[in-house]
Amino acid sequence: MSFQIPDCFYRVSVKALVVDSTQRFLLVREENGLWELPGGGLDFGESPQEGLRRELKEEMALEAKFISDHPHYFFSVINPKGQYIVNAVYPTSLFHLEFKPSPECQEIRFFSPSEVFEIKEWMYPNVLEFARLYKIH
Repeated sequence: MSFQIPDCFYRVSVKALVVDSTQRFLLVREENGLWELPGGGLDFGESPQEGLRRELKEEMALEAKFISDHPHYFFSVINPKGQYIVNAVYPTSLFHLEFKPSPECQEIRFFSPSEVFEIKEWMYPNVLEFARLYKIH
């Protein structure tokens, strides 16, 4: 049996792991109604921390107080558009949660892994994979 590796390019996405006092993690609801981890695509020449700071500012008008030097989670998924995405999830703390709504962030809410799976049809594939990994971590 041979293992086939798809001939593809991966987009690198940097995500923030922001947790509350009960270890639930922050998700943002986009204009299409789907929930996503805060963050987005890494631009050429950016460090992961620079990219994550930029994405938080652009999409939520929030500033990070702290972003870890190393991701705590690293995994790949195929998004709904059929693109291969590598997700690097960095523990992050924010100065506050008073976000400014945008198409990428209509609402914010903390979720436990079980809450994610209760409404899985409203989650992006990377959120489902993250919740699966977070649950066993």
